[in-house]
Amino acid sequence: MILVTGATGTVGREVARQLAADHAVRLMSRTPARPAVSGPRVETVVADFARPDSLTRALSGVRAAFLVTCHPAEPHDERFLEAAVAEGVGHVVKLSAAVVGDDTDDFLTLRQRAMEEEVRSCGIGWTLLRPRAFMSNTLSWADSIGRDGTVGALYGNASNAPVDPRDVARVAVRALTEREHAGRTYTLVGPEQLSAREQARILGEALGRPLRFREWTVREARERLAQSYPPPVVEALMKRAALQAGGGKALRGDALASLTGRAAGTFRGWADDHAHRFPGS
Repeated sequence: MILVTGATGTVGREVARQLAADHAVRLMSRTPARPAVSGPRVETVVADFARPDSLTRALSGVRAAFLVTCHPAEPHDERFLEAAVAEGVGHVVKLSAAVVGDDTDDFLTLRQRAMEEEVRSCGIGWTLLRPRAFMSNTLSWADSIGRDGTVGALYGNASNAPVDPRDVARVAVRALTEREHAGRTYTLVGPEQLSAREQARILGEALGRPLRFREWTVREARERLAQSYPPPVVEALMKRAALQAGGGKALRGDALASLTGRAAGTFRGWADDHAHRFPGS
C-alpha cells in the first residue's frame, strides 16, 4: 500500500492518478470528500497532520508514502514521520523545493531545510524532490485574464525554469516504487528559462489571443501578498522574487529526462493542455 498525502493538490493528485493504474493506493484527506482518483485499488482515509492518532490509522499497513505539507510554522512533518516510523513505513518521498539549495535565508527556505533534515534523520528510507516553480502557478492569472486580458507580476523579465507538475509526479512515482532512489535528492527543473512576461506571451498563443503584461511595483507586490499571507511569509516570498531577479534561479542540472525516460514538458505543451482552465478559451 502506498499513501499519498496532498492528493487533491497540484502534484499529489497526479501522483495518485499515475499510481492507481498499477498499485494499491490510499489517499489521505482532512475531510470526507469525493476522492481525487478512483479505481478498484484506491481507498481514502480521513486524517489530519494536527491529529497524531489519525496519522497512525492512515499509515497502518503502508510501505511507502508521498509527503506534502503546506504549513511551515506547524510541526506537520515531524508528526507524520513519527507515525511513519512507528507503523514500519519503509520509504518516504518528500516534496520540497529547489530554493532549498539556493543562496537565501528567508523564513520559508529555512523551514524547508529543517523539514528536509527531519526526513533525512528519521531512520527510514527517503527521497527528496526539489522542483522549481510549477507551470500550473500561472493558473493564478485566470481571474485577471478573464476580467481584462492582463497578467501582472513582479520582476516580469526575471527568468525561472518552471516545471510541469506531471513530470514531478512521474519522478515521485519512480521514487515510491523503485528502491534505487533511496537516499537521493533530486532538483527538478523545466527545459526552458522563462520570465513571467514570456510565459504570458506563450499562454496567450495557446489561448488564441494576446495577453497584456503589467509589471507590479515592489510595493504593489507586497500589498497583494499581504492580502493572503502573514508578514514572515510575505517577506520570504519577496526575498525569493529578488533572488530570481538577480539570476539566482537560473536553469541548472536537469534530472527529469534521465529519471522519467522522456523529455521534460515545455510550458507551451502545458499551456495547450490546460487552456480550457482559463476564461474565454
